[in-house]
Amino acid sequence: MSTYMPKAGEITRKWYLLDAAGKPLGRTATLAAHILRGKHKPTFAPHADCGDHVVIVNAEKAVLTGNKLEQKYYRRHSGWVGGLKEIRYDALMEKNPEQAMMLAIKGMLPANTVGRKSLTRCRIYRGAEHQNQAQNPEAWTL
Repeated sequence: MSTYMPKAGEITRKWYLLDAAGKPLGRTATLAAHILRGKHKPTFAPHADCGDHVVIVNAEKAVLTGNKLEQKYYRRHSGWVGGLKEIRYDALMEKNPEQAMMLAIKGMLPANTVGRKSLTRCRIYRGAEHQNQAQNPEAWTL
């Protein structure tokens, strides 16, 4: 018996819908990263991009537990002297909750071509309406 190696042409991709309303941001992000990677499939291989598409709705209603809204910061640096930019998560969640969810998912994916390609299959929407009704995403259930 040999090890199964998935090929790009053999991979079938499904669409899944995740509702983030009232759920912790990190829990929703880990579930999305799991689906984007394809770890829920029996044909998973770490070197192949075999994940599915994910549509996340109600990103603005995701919650951060504890004091993370006041104490957690998103920081980035331009590379120049004094180029540190930071924003607190309460301001980030109010201004752009889609970016907060995307950053959480991005941090859970591998930092290589497979992770970057997987992230392109993630769509995040602020409210309950989304533009992917034509793909008929099915609600993710465990």
